[in-house]
Amino acid sequence: MKQRDYYFDNAKFILIFFVVFGHLLRSFIEDNEMIYNIYKVIYTFHMPAFILVSGFFARGFNKKGYVLKIARKLILPYIIFQLIYSVFYYFLYNKSTFTVDPLNPHWSLWFLISLFCWNIMLIGFSRLSPAKGLLLAFGLGLGVGYFDWVSNYLSLSRTFVFFPLFLLGYHLTKDHIRVLTTPAFKVGALFAFAIVFLGFYFNPEIDYKWLLGSKPYSEMEAASISSMFTRLAFYLLSLMMVFSFLTIVPKKEYFFTDLGKNTLYVYLLHGFFVRTFRESHVQDFFQSPERFLLLAMIALLLTLLLSSKYAAAIAQPLIEFKTSRINRLKARFAAMVRFYRKKMLSN
Repeated sequence: MKQRDYYFDNAKFILIFFVVFGHLLRSFIEDNEMIYNIYKVIYTFHMPAFILVSGFFARGFNKKGYVLKIARKLILPYIIFQLIYSVFYYFLYNKSTFTVDPLNPHWSLWFLISLFCWNIMLIGFSRLSPAKGLLLAFGLGLGVGYFDWVSNYLSLSRTFVFFPLFLLGYHLTKDHIRVLTTPAFKVGALFAFAIVFLGFYFNPEIDYKWLLGSKPYSEMEAASISSMFTRLAFYLLSLMMVFSFLTIVPKKEYFFTDLGKNTLYVYLLHGFFVRTFRESHVQDFFQSPERFLLLAMIALLLTLLLSSKYAAAIAQPLIEFKTSRINRLKARFAAMVRFYRKKMLSN
């Protein structure tokens, strides 16, 4: 049982690292083909896997008060950070006017709205058989691309495009995960990553925007019947990559395992650092390809910092509307002071 807990905490920490690293890489994809390919590989699995894991843990949607609970957990932080990011962007980009549009999510905040909607959608889809529900969900994800008005507004496009992964995660069981993580699949998973990277390398014209799920077909190509099949191909690609990733996630406890519980803090806070990085001259230092390994280390350090108990304690009032973390830190600090005071008096 503990191993499975470690497994999912490990998966979440590794995924949030790739979220941060991918966002840092974004500044360089137009100038470096190798980085562009790595970027696309990351985007085939990092958010899709996060969404699938979120669906796996969405078991209590039919409990009394659940809707109110997730609204407090997701919508309230969304509103707060939508306002904070609006202020942040106003100063960062030296905007002439200050505007707040609560229905057009800033950057990564789309996930909070979509996650709320996916939980609500489960109320209806859970009544269908897994096969019918998934078929309908994939059908909606494929069909929604033909409607030009379904885009970033209220995160509608991503909500429908990525819902099949959330629903699939909901239908997965621990036995499925146990089979998936057997050693026999690990070699195949690594092989899949290599093949996908080579596929992007030899086909550089593949547009990464298909992986974002945020735009209608008309903004990526002339909307046609083939557009639906293109998205279907990306669905299959993401599914293969998500399961390949889950296959190689370690099950043991590591120094970062416990930090996997704090991924929401990293997700909401890292944007301030990444956006500042993109607007600064610091990024010029990383133009050389050999320095991208250093960028990965920076992404790891930032992930460790923002998922630490100290960052979580400071941000908890804004994200969870609680002060329990900082109260625990105060209590530990007070106990430490008492201990050393007693030790000094005894000497």
